Amino acid sequence: MGTAQRSERTDAKPNVLLVTMDQLRADAVFDPAISTPTLDALRNEGVSFLRHYAQAAPCSPARAALYTGTYQMNNRVVANGTPLDARFDNVALFARRNGYDPVLFGYTDQSIDPRTVADPDDPRLDSYEEVLPGFRPVCHLPSIDSSPWLSWLRHHGFDPGTTTNAALTSEPDRPADYSVSAFLSEQFLAWLNEQHGPWFAHLSFLRPHPPYGAAGEFARAYDPNNTGSWITPTTKPHPLHGAALSLPGVAAPSDPAEIGMMRAQYFGMISEVDHQFGRIIAELKRSNQWEHTIVILTADHGEQLGDHGLKEKLGFFPQSYHIPLIVHDPFHQNGHGEQIHALTESVDVFATIADLLELPAPAQIDGISLKAFLQGTTPHGWRTAAHYEWDWRYLFLDGPSTIVHRGLSNHNLAVHLTNEMAYVHFGDNSSLCFDLLADPTWRTLVVDPAKILEAAEGMLLWRQQSLERTMTDMLIGKERTGRWPSPTASAVT
Repeated sequence: MGTAQRSERTDAKPNVLLVTMDQLRADAVFDPAISTPTLDALRNEGVSFLRHYAQAAPCSPARAALYTGTYQMNNRVVANGTPLDARFDNVALFARRNGYDPVLFGYTDQSIDPRTVADPDDPRLDSYEEVLPGFRPVCHLPSIDSSPWLSWLRHHGFDPGTTTNAALTSEPDRPADYSVSAFLSEQFLAWLNEQHGPWFAHLSFLRPHPPYGAAGEFARAYDPNNTGSWITPTTKPHPLHGAALSLPGVAAPSDPAEIGMMRAQYFGMISEVDHQFGRIIAELKRSNQWEHTIVILTADHGEQLGDHGLKEKLGFFPQSYHIPLIVHDPFHQNGHGEQIHALTESVDVFATIADLLELPAPAQIDGISLKAFLQGTTPHGWRTAAHYEWDWRYLFLDGPSTIVHRGLSNHNLAVHLTNEMAYVHFGDNSSLCFDLLADPTWRTLVVDPAKILEAAEGMLLWRQQSLERTMTDMLIGKERTGRWPSPTASAVT
C-alpha cells in the first residue's frame, strides 16, 4: 500500500500500537547519560508519566495487570506460570470484539487456564509463555529453542547455539542488525507495509531484559567505570531483603567493577532497543500513518540494577516497579510535551485505550483513564498513592499436590506509596514504613506511630475500594438496575 493511499485514509478508527520494553526502569529513560533519541522524540510528541508504577513482578504477574487492567489481588496471577483465569477480559479480546484484529509481535507470558483444556497432555500446559487470548501471533517469540529468531540468525550465516539464552548471551559478538530487537522490528515492519486499514498491534520487545549483554556496538557504548552511582544496602536489612542478598540469582555482584559492567550492558541494551524502535516510528511517519496511530510505550516491570544490593526484579523496592509510560495520541495534542507528576499505574493503560477509542471500559478494570492528562488537564480527585504487590509462594511449590497450603498466603507483600511514605505490609502481618521525605532511597524508617497508622489505613482503604466489581455494580431484575455487562463482553466465550 503506497504512501499516497495511506494519506487518503478517511476512517475514524485509529491504529493502536502498544509497545513494551521488558524490564525497563523509568529513570533510565530520563537519564541524559543514556542515549534514547527515539524515546526523547516520543516524549516531545506525546505525554510522559514520570511516576508510573507496575502492579507486580516478575513478567507474568506484571503483564496480567497490564493486559487485564486489574490488580494482582483481583487477577491472582502471582508468578511466572500462574494461570490467568479465563473469566477475565483483556485488552486483546476487547479490541477484537470492537472490530480490530489484534496482532502480537513478541510474547505476552500468560499461562492458559487449565480448566479450559480437555487434554491433560496439551502442550499449552507445559509453558507459561502462551499467547494472551485474543491476540493473533504474527511473530511469537518465546524463549525456547524453536524461536524464529534463531532460525533467522542461521539463515544469515550465524551459529547462535541451541538455545535462545545462548543466542542472547552472544549478542555482543554479532552486529546489532542481527539482535533480537532487530529481528522483531523487521517482522513488524514487513507486516506494517501490508496493512490497508485500522490495526491494533502489540510489539513486545525482550530487551533490556537480561542476560546483561547488549548487541554489537552497543555493548561497547558505555564505559563501565562511568555508569553513575547506585544505592547500597542498609546495614540492617529486613529478613526478606537479607535473604535476597544471599541468593546468587538476584544478589548484585559485590565487586563495583562487575556492577559497572552490568549497568553498562543494561544501558547499551536500552540504547539498542531504542534504535530499533526508531525504525518503526520512522516508517509510521514515512507512510503517513503516524497521524492515525495511538502509541503507548511502557514496560512490564523494572530492574534493581545494583540498587539495594540486588539485580533483576523482586521485593518491595521501587526500582523493580517504577517504569516509563509515554503516550502519543495524535487526536489530543494539547498535552504533547507535558510531563505528568501524578501517580499512575499499569492498570490505567487498558482504561485509557478504551477511552481513547471512545468505547466503554470493562467493569473489571481497576485503573482509571489517563485521557484527561493527554488533553492537557488534570482530573479532579486523582489518586494520591500508587500500589504494587509481590508474591513469592512459588518458591515453596514442589511437585504435584492436592493439598491446599494455606501457609503459602503468608509469602507476599503489598506496597502503598505516597509522596511522603512507602508502607510495606507482609503476609505474616509484619510491616515496614519508609520516610521518603527524609530519605528517598528507602533506607530510613518512619518512627511516628501515628504516621505508620495513617499509611496502614491508606493501604486498607485501597484494598477495600479496589475489590473485584464485575458483578457487584448490578442487580438482577426486570429493571436491569446498575451497570450491566455487554452480552459479548465475556472473556470466557
